[in-house]
Amino acid sequence: MIFRSPLRPLISIYCVEGDVTLQQSNRRGSISRKRQILALAVAIPLVLSGAGLGFAGAASAESSQQTVAELPWMNTALSPEERSALLLEAMTLAQKMQQLTGTPPEIVPELPECYGGRHVRGIPELGIPTLRITNGPVGVGQNDCVDAALMDLPPAQRPLGIPYIHHTSAKATALPSATAAAASFDPDVAGTYGDVIGREMNNLALHVFEAPGANMARLPILGRNFEYFGEDPYLTGKMAVAETQAVQDRGLIAMPKHFAVNEQETNRQIVNTLVDESTMHETYLLPFEMAVKDGEAASLMCAYNYVDGVPSCENDYLLNDVLREQWGFEGYVQSDFFATKSTVNTLLNGMDHMMPVPLQWAPNLLQSALDKDEIKVSDIDTALDRRYVQMFKYGIFDRPLVVTPIDYEAGGEQAYEVGTKGSVLLQNNGALPIASDVEDVVVVGKATQVYAQQAVAGGARVGHPFGSGGGSSDVVPAYSVAPVEGFQNTLSELGNTTANVRLILVDDANQTATIDGEQVSFDDALAEAAGADSVVIMAGTISEEGADRATFADATGTELVEIGDNLDWYAPNSSQIATVSGTNSASNSNTVDMIKAVMGAAPEMHKKTALVLKDNAGVAMDPALVGEQGPSILEAWFPGQEDGNIVADLLFGVVNPSGKSPVTYPFEGKGFLDHLQNEQFPGVVVPGDPVRIGFGNTGAVINGRPTVEYTEEGNIGYRWYDSNVSGDCPTAADGSNPCVAFPFGHGLSYTDFETSKLTVTPKVSDGTKPIKVQFFVENTGPVAGVETPQIYVSLPESANDSPKRLVGFDKVELQPGEKKRVEIVIDPSTSNHPLSQWDAEADKWSTPAGDFKVQVGASEALTETIKVSATPRGR
Repeated sequence: MIFRSPLRPLISIYCVEGDVTLQQSNRRGSISRKRQILALAVAIPLVLSGAGLGFAGAASAESSQQTVAELPWMNTALSPEERSALLLEAMTLAQKMQQLTGTPPEIVPELPECYGGRHVRGIPELGIPTLRITNGPVGVGQNDCVDAALMDLPPAQRPLGIPYIHHTSAKATALPSATAAAASFDPDVAGTYGDVIGREMNNLALHVFEAPGANMARLPILGRNFEYFGEDPYLTGKMAVAETQAVQDRGLIAMPKHFAVNEQETNRQIVNTLVDESTMHETYLLPFEMAVKDGEAASLMCAYNYVDGVPSCENDYLLNDVLREQWGFEGYVQSDFFATKSTVNTLLNGMDHMMPVPLQWAPNLLQSALDKDEIKVSDIDTALDRRYVQMFKYGIFDRPLVVTPIDYEAGGEQAYEVGTKGSVLLQNNGALPIASDVEDVVVVGKATQVYAQQAVAGGARVGHPFGSGGGSSDVVPAYSVAPVEGFQNTLSELGNTTANVRLILVDDANQTATIDGEQVSFDDALAEAAGADSVVIMAGTISEEGADRATFADATGTELVEIGDNLDWYAPNSSQIATVSGTNSASNSNTVDMIKAVMGAAPEMHKKTALVLKDNAGVAMDPALVGEQGPSILEAWFPGQEDGNIVADLLFGVVNPSGKSPVTYPFEGKGFLDHLQNEQFPGVVVPGDPVRIGFGNTGAVINGRPTVEYTEEGNIGYRWYDSNVSGDCPTAADGSNPCVAFPFGHGLSYTDFETSKLTVTPKVSDGTKPIKVQFFVENTGPVAGVETPQIYVSLPESANDSPKRLVGFDKVELQPGEKKRVEIVIDPSTSNHPLSQWDAEADKWSTPAGDFKVQVGASEALTETIKVSATPRGR
């Protein structure tokens, strides 16, 4: 493996010891408690007005250090449960109320260089540390530490978002998107992902990671798809488990999110999601169930949306019946930021921690509920106990908040590993790998798009640095590698120092262009491409938290005009709803026409042209780009800071692509989105009381609540195409589908593989014992490579289930000519319930009797059938 990183000098923040009192001191002078709360009141006057903010006092750090070790709950010989019980017994009601919620933005008491709004201020005299939280999932972004000087800005220049979202955030490794990790089909890669994050969280003195994202890519245009693991619940669960375990192995708390059925950004704060119970358990809850049972997640985040009319953060069925009673969850539930809707129901129905500020759990509101006997102190104790047990379990009470330098080189190396293992070779017509002795390479992209110009992450904008997008996945890295820089690095490592690499950027109208900054006509640019030895076109789809890729009539997000599922659609700000007109109106980049023009610039351009996709989660493909006359296509997702190195090494064959797509690529006009009803997205406004769009008191008011119904039930992603819901997508005998350009699980290599001799035992089962699937995989090509055989099961016809579901996979590394026997076990008792479906009436999983089809592979599958005489399984 070749790895390069142009390291910048290490930048560290050091913990400064001193008095930690309400009258704090730092290098810019005194910051009083009164000033902090007044500043917040100016920033969000209507959100917190009359909330009765109040915080318990804190003793000095010096006196705390003398007594903390003597406190009975600081005895590490006791169990976490015993320690939590002793601590709660010693706390006053005021202290308990303060600890229930995040603290309004302030200078972090133990870290005077950090202005943060993602923590719960500690109580030194009780040995309670400041609990620090970071967002995710693609690295340690929004990490409770932006430049402390921002605290001194006039209130008008210091809006609510600054302490949560600012480009001065403490630096960390900007990893490839979570979709890239999923595309590896390798839990070890997800473990690497979590290991980078866990290590750097400890460097930055953080405790809680708001991730992994375990929602589903139900909508290919979902703005946060890149934060999630694709369209299959089992694959999502396997990745979420591995990442959760890796983070928690570092003594930290992982927080799978957003619980639950939170699959759109449009009107996410107020939308009501309707989904039948079986679909919810089998598809949307399954990854969370796996993260809880197998990953032993210490916490979960409840979502903004309503589920069947009840807010997620006070949904008794989800948080108590399912999460705690059915799954045995012992951790705590935190709200998404500003997601809570009530004081009493959130506390009584299963939520334990409110972020980022007191809001409905402000002390006066809690006291009022206590006075009315609506809640009891024991309810507050239960919520705190759930969190304190986890904090004790992971050692958070027992280590000081000390910031240490991050090893950016190690982080970059692991980011490179994730990116190379997660990229997918979708199509190869001879252009790849590019010869190491190539003399003339052109990289082609759009002038208005980032893909060919700079390293790509969620929310990336031309000319803007990492971390300036605004979404929860914004990470500020120590360095990034642009595409042309990556090409130059790889060519140099291959010993080619004379190759000419030029950058062509084309305008949206395909009329003018620049070649290395020099203005030319589009025809001149095409001539350059025609004469080059190798042509690499870069295109994609930028998205992030806050908006889905779609055009609406106005900012209410209720009248859908256009779906942004192709390479042409873009909006200036991907975190805001795109409208027909206005400051964030959607535009057409004419990227597909540009690609077609390049492909027609000379005969046999397909033999030397590669298209690199950097997208949110797959795109609808123009038929002209797919097939023998189309370009070779490499899917790199959002590669993060190592973008240039990852892509170049894959294109030149320094690394052999081994990823498999975790999403389906439909042909344009034939996908799930082309058959959407308004009820499915963006939702139909059900008349009712006025509801405000957006956070707090911002945004328009509509008369009713947007309601989305998952009428496709469990048929999302490949299951929608396999089930032929539209009637236009019948699957052929060889597994191909006329609506699908590249199927789920698809991915090529620079070598070839052959799978043979499938056996499944036993042939007859009672549905409770493990089923052994065995077969051979052989590398029949010229170079070493990695294949990923996938096991799918189709339930009996009587189950009325989708045609197949992923139940297992493995990574097989093979030298040329090497052959290996592979064994994958399907265990009916595992948390993904591979042979079962949810019985809503019985409120449990059950295994139907009949013939189960077991197949290896995503498309040209080997198939065997087993007969199951099943007895119903309890939950």
